[in-house]
Amino acid sequence: MVIHKIKKLGNGKYQLIIGNHHKVTTYDEVILKYNLLYKKEIDSELLDQIFSETSFYDVYTKAVKYISIRLRSEKEIQKYLSKYSLSPKEEQQCMDQLKEVGLINDERFAQAFISDKLYLSTMGPYKIRGELEKLGVSSECIEKEMEHIDLSMVKDKLFGLMQKKIKANKKYSSYMMHQKLLYYFRDLGYDTGMIEEVFSMMEKSDSSVIQKEYEKQVKRLSKKYQGTLLQQKVKEKLYQKGFSWDEIQSVTQN
Repeated sequence: MVIHKIKKLGNGKYQLIIGNHHKVTTYDEVILKYNLLYKKEIDSELLDQIFSETSFYDVYTKAVKYISIRLRSEKEIQKYLSKYSLSPKEEQQCMDQLKEVGLINDERFAQAFISDKLYLSTMGPYKIRGELEKLGVSSECIEKEMEHIDLSMVKDKLFGLMQKKIKANKKYSSYMMHQKLLYYFRDLGYDTGMIEEVFSMMEKSDSSVIQKEYEKQVKRLSKKYQGTLLQQKVKEKLYQKGFSWDEIQSVTQN
């Protein structure tokens, strides 16, 4: 068989017309590797190698596209490649080539991941670390990159998030708010000490909060109770919502 025509298709692909108008689409890497020129003789063994190499580069090209959407960890790429019928040798070859051109680099991936999560999400450092571990990044790499986190920036971010959270939950007492914020932000990966510090910076008096809640409960419960029983029921509701007895006494005795 002879190559009668070579047609460039774009995106690194070529179409070979071999023998009796047999069309083979392959990649420039395969063209260069086997020196596939016009009028070159092709035997069945070489044709099989061309098909095999083309299948390999089909997967390689898909992996490049997969990484181009966003950076991936080495573990993510290995999982992605496992979906295709590559031999262990071919899979390793694909990984090596991706590393050689810089498309697999866990250090660079960790840097980008940390930056994205710090600036574009609500995640705190501990949760970011946990996510990187799930993505297969080594503990040494994670520690190295986490050391570069600006804690003052994290504190400013936490302050802003906490302000929004408090603004959206004005009905809670200081105690209840503190508990809710502590659980919420610890779950997001923030250090307990930092949460406490930021909360103390913005802690406000409960006087306006408890006054509003008192008036709300009186209005609601007065439809069912009156006099001393009404006051008792209102106090019980305020206590259930986390207000202290001293706070409750101060508002109910006015």
